[in-house]
Amino acid sequence: MLLWDELHPYNAFHVVRVFAPLELARLGDAVNRTLAAHKLGKVTLNPDVGTFHYAGGNANCEIKIVKVGADPRADLAAEATRQLNTPFPRDQSFLPFRFFVAAGKESFFLGLVYFHAVADGEAVVNLLKHLVDSYQGPGAAAAAAPELYPPPRDGLLFRDPGLFARKILAIAVQLRTLRRTRRVPCRNLKDMGNAVLFFSLTPEELRALLQAGKAWNVTLNDLFLALLLQGFSSQLPAPPPDSRRTKLALGCIVNLRKELGLAGRQVFGLFLGSFVVTCEPQAQLPLRELAQAVRQQTARIKANRLSVGTPLELRFARLLLRVFSLERRKKFYQKNYPLWGGLTNMNLDAIWQPQPGARPVDYFRAVSTGPATPLVLSLTTIGGGVNIGLSYRTACYSAPEVEQVKSCFLESIRQL
Repeated sequence: MLLWDELHPYNAFHVVRVFAPLELARLGDAVNRTLAAHKLGKVTLNPDVGTFHYAGGNANCEIKIVKVGADPRADLAAEATRQLNTPFPRDQSFLPFRFFVAAGKESFFLGLVYFHAVADGEAVVNLLKHLVDSYQGPGAAAAAAPELYPPPRDGLLFRDPGLFARKILAIAVQLRTLRRTRRVPCRNLKDMGNAVLFFSLTPEELRALLQAGKAWNVTLNDLFLALLLQGFSSQLPAPPPDSRRTKLALGCIVNLRKELGLAGRQVFGLFLGSFVVTCEPQAQLPLRELAQAVRQQTARIKANRLSVGTPLELRFARLLLRVFSLERRKKFYQKNYPLWGGLTNMNLDAIWQPQPGARPVDYFRAVSTGPATPLVLSLTTIGGGVNIGLSYRTACYSAPEVEQVKSCFLESIRQL
């Protein structure tokens, strides 16, 4: 991720709606008090050996005030776009968090932007939950500080010869498959800028998806991948008759905390894996058949625990990128790892459970596309519905093209 950040800011964005009047001074106190209790201050990175250290102490955070109008989601998406395109000064000791607030009539939005290399989504959800609890109940007992320096777990792959062999074979197969994958047209390889939009699925639409998944024997995540593949397929021109690149490829980020024995533990860090699925795009292919084709791939990936081997892929990419010039790095993924998009899926209800009688929180996420994935859906299941942040690389997709993918995604769900 540090090498990705050299190409474009690799940040992530979370925003939660707090149903309480905004008192800016009290909020600032809650933010600084919580960061101090969690020992999350300025961080110093040592990229050569892959270590980092938090200074702790009082962070003295400033909270940016963002104005929202009649369409708060559009204004928040505009702020997400600014934040994802604004780097952190990682060449020195720096605070890897930025906070902002947008006031409403009976509530306010609290946003947290963070340098993605220091934490995954679950760690940040827990941090925001503690911030909100601290603000709404200043007298409440402080939450226990999370672990900041857990023992490295990327060596799991090397302690399991069978898993290591399966991962090496899977990488070879994937590289061969990606040679048959269509490349996303890019108008300017040097332009890594991102844009963001937010939209939602209603509880009725989520129920329809869950019922379809049960009937078709596929997971909700499989359905989301199939819907995104269908959205791209609907607007693709046919490849040239002699082209060997005919497939579409998508990536998916997965939470590895359970696999690594960290489920239920308060650990502030980054524990993510990934996998890739492909399909032959067919505009009229029924969603059921596409979802079942995706399911065949994801079931094999899960059975072989291939996502645990993601650090091996990243090490390989890191070795290659280090010897490339900056210009070659910008072209590397588009040429050799041609993903059209990807998704990251989180069930917030399982992590953030509101107090009895409290109104459910409203929550949106977005993440930088990075150099590898030019469009990312950040899906958050909350209160019976799904909130979606769609970030995309503007040199690869125009706003009308993204709207078409979004419209196809929603229309396919409504047809259920």
